[in-house]
Amino acid sequence: MWRRRPSGTPTTAGTAAPRAAVLRGRCSCGWRGAAEYPLDWTTLPDDKPLYEMDVDLSGPIADYEAHRSVIRDGAVPLPTELTELLTELVRRLDGLAVEEPLVTLKALADLRYVIARTGQDAAYELGALDLPLTEVATALGTSESAARTYLNDYLPH
Repeated sequence: MWRRRPSGTPTTAGTAAPRAAVLRGRCSCGWRGAAEYPLDWTTLPDDKPLYEMDVDLSGPIADYEAHRSVIRDGAVPLPTELTELLTELVRRLDGLAVEEPLVTLKALADLRYVIARTGQDAAYELGALDLPLTEVATALGTSESAARTYLNDYLPH
């Protein structure tokens, strides 16, 4: 949340850093949009998060969506039947979470076991292929550091 210092200089909550005069698209993978969208903090109310203010965020959001589209296009596509199966699983678990929460938690516990076992097998197989981490990250639709963490999560420590 954004706050102002008593002097009136805009800052981020808990820091003395000034607010940016421009907005840019940004992704957790480390990407930052090149386009800058001016922002005049002096015309905005104090102590309100940016998303609650009357600010046009369409530019940075469009840049982010374009970035995500590029990432999705480079990722390994899932087979249609697997996508349908996962969609159905989510739909059913969402319904059960309210109606039968213990059944849902049991199903999720069982899925954790399947995910850990199958993920470990896949991580070992991928390691045997000796693919560069950049290719793995692109195929997973994420950053290299996130891909490394993702793979390491499946390998015994």
